[in-house]
Amino acid sequence: MTFTRFIGLICSKVIHLIVHGLALSKIHPNVLTFLGLLINIGAAWLLASGQFRWAGVVIIGAGLFDMVDGRVARATNQVTRFGGFFDSVLDRYSDLALLMGLLVYYGNISRPFYVVLTAIVMTGSVMVSYTRARAENTIPSCKVGFMDRPERVVLLIIGALFVRMAPVLWVIAVLSNITVIHRMAFTYQEAKRLEDAQLRAAPSATATRSR
Repeated sequence: MTFTRFIGLICSKVIHLIVHGLALSKIHPNVLTFLGLLINIGAAWLLASGQFRWAGVVIIGAGLFDMVDGRVARATNQVTRFGGFFDSVLDRYSDLALLMGLLVYYGNISRPFYVVLTAIVMTGSVMVSYTRARAENTIPSCKVGFMDRPERVVLLIIGALFVRMAPVLWVIAVLSNITVIHRMAFTYQEAKRLEDAQLRAAPSATATRSR
């Protein structure tokens, strides 16, 4: 067994125990989701005050709630359509809260360039989620790209723990907007393919009715 496999098994066991304990406590999964948002707001305050390493630790704690709320819902048979929607909405608020904390921090230390960079990251983060949600109203699925929320959160944790937030912001700014462009191109190709398939099917249907 490799070391990484061993660590993965340990983490999986710990998460299973946490989920089991929360399931026994009968806490509603939506409450866990909301608690995750509150913890992220606390992390945003730490970012705003320049306490990056502590913020990184708190974001990890918030991520734990993000990992277990869905598992608790399944373990307690409380999976609902609204629960998935609620989780998604609060995830967006959590993301924006963290970035707002960075906006306040860079504003307080008079770094206007990084205020703008953080704003670009905010825009890219929202658009990554929006393009997928909007695309899936047009095509069956749009999961392409490599800068979804888990990747962004991990990068923010790394930037906070190692106090290297500026390069992390650059990476997220570039890759999130590349992901948006990728999803736009993919949606265009898939939508065109579906439209072409409908056009080909239309004459066949007409010919069948005329017989």
